Amino acid sequence: MVNVGIYGGSGYTGQELLRILVRHPDVEITAVTSRMYKGQAVEDIYPVFKGLTDLAFIDATPAEVAARSDIVFLALPHGEAMAVVPHFYEAGVRIIDLSADYRLRDMAVYTAWYGNHSSPEFVEHAVFGLPELYREEIRTARLIANPGCYPTSVILGLAPLAADGVIDLASLVADSKSGVSGAGRSLKIGSLFCEANEGFKAYSIGSHRHTPEMEQELESIAGSPVRVLFVPHLLPVNRGILSTLYAGLTRVMSETELVERYREFYRHEPFVRIYESGSVPTIAAVRGSNYCDIGLAVDEKTGRVIVISAIDNLIKGAAGQAVQNMNLMCGFEETAGLDLVPLFP
Repeated sequence: MVNVGIYGGSGYTGQELLRILVRHPDVEITAVTSRMYKGQAVEDIYPVFKGLTDLAFIDATPAEVAARSDIVFLALPHGEAMAVVPHFYEAGVRIIDLSADYRLRDMAVYTAWYGNHSSPEFVEHAVFGLPELYREEIRTARLIANPGCYPTSVILGLAPLAADGVIDLASLVADSKSGVSGAGRSLKIGSLFCEANEGFKAYSIGSHRHTPEMEQELESIAGSPVRVLFVPHLLPVNRGILSTLYAGLTRVMSETELVERYREFYRHEPFVRIYESGSVPTIAAVRGSNYCDIGLAVDEKTGRVIVISAIDNLIKGAAGQAVQNMNLMCGFEETAGLDLVPLFP
């Protein structure tokens, strides 16, 4: 049994961590923090937990949470995790950080997209927490940089093609759509019901901060420079990400051939499901689960491959992937606590 703390547990990602961990067979949740809800029962803030846990939110220092924890999940905004990671690291606690603070290896790139970093010396210790690519490194890591939701869908969608060198790496297009929960639980005008309902809009066109994360990991896979044109959109749904990815093929390949290559690349992956030729994923088929569903097609006229990747942004895009990383770090069954059948309808 491992003692787990959740530092910053009152947002949607923190709630998803609680939902998964409260039924995890090898975990005891020993602390969940929130300045806003200090002293209030978790079930009072999130009634879904009524009768399932007697936990209450606390406002505690990293030292206080570290004293109770073997592993801590940081569900903090970008820029805040970097202030507490050194305290947990030096206390000997293993860390899974769900912010972007340690995902980018090049500090010049981080500064250009996010601003100054207060603890860059810890970046070299961080392992990018995508199990499908870094499983063995994750097992022994002390600091995990959990991937972003959009990058998870894009990287998993393009990894087999990048690894095989069969696409033009200079002209990749990622057209992604996310549910409103991706914006977090705090009040934002764009997330209000009347603003998002019955609407569908693009935002941060060509300037979204997840772009360098996608390029970094795809470059690592391909061994060559990568350029991604990334355009995210806001869907009027609660959760889910659907990424439509476009790449020019460098040689003629059939749809059947590509599907078989994807099946081979992900043959040992418990949470990646490859669709048959002629079928494509939908966010309705992954909602509430840790799956990434992938389908693809070939446009022979233009010589392009189109990949469709679907995930639940709060689970495989955040909390579920974090728990998958924890399972690897602790030597648990990788799927422990994550045997979640998608919710439908």
